[in-house]
Amino acid sequence: MSKGRASEETLRELLARVRERLSRAKSVDPDSRKVLASVVHDIDHALGKEGAPGAAGAAGSHAPRLESLAVRFEADHPGLAEVIREVIDTLVRGGI
Repeated sequence: MSKGRASEETLRELLARVRERLSRAKSVDPDSRKVLASVVHDIDHALGKEGAPGAAGAAGSHAPRLESLAVRFEADHPGLAEVIREVIDTLVRGGI
């Protein structure tokens, strides 16, 4: 299995964890919930375009927004913030 493929699978697993934690976090404000769901969807969509020019960059372009959300969730939802940071790390390590 190639490094890129392993990173993609890890990223898909992490996105599933983000979705699961977001669904359990009842106190997340609607705007933050919407932004995070949108970013996760965009990354997932970019991953679905395997081999498409710019797909990796499209996924990686969300890292700054993800970091902002992780900071926002740090106090009230540390588990969610942790998974978001794992997504960021995976994007960076995978060269995405």
